[in-house]
Amino acid sequence: MGENREKIDEVLLKVALGYQLAEVTEEYAEVDGTLKLTKRKKTKKDVPPDLKAVQMLLGGGEAGEYGAMTDEELEEEKQRLLETLKAGEKKKSAVKTESVVKKARAKPRKRVVRAKE
Repeated sequence: MGENREKIDEVLLKVALGYQLAEVTEEYAEVDGTLKLTKRKKTKKDVPPDLKAVQMLLGGGEAGEYGAMTDEELEEEKQRLLETLKAGEKKKSAVKTESVVKKARAKPRKRVVRAKE
């Protein structure tokens, strides 16, 4: 169990920090009844750091502060967060947004200058 836990921690750290992945794509074609390699493409892919893995490392494998809560405490926290969201939505609906209507700009008049005779 300890050996597996170490491997899991290593992989979790790798994912949390991000890593490069080498990928080889090979393409074969049938030539004279046998398969022969026609193309080999090597690419390197960058895998970005994963936020969930970082959270697991920092939280000690638990779900952070919520991991230690009882079911009743979680339900209370859920209700509190829902009430906060509803209050935020009410504030948004109460704020009126002004729409600015721009008038079309009048075209400049052409000046006609007549020469005096």
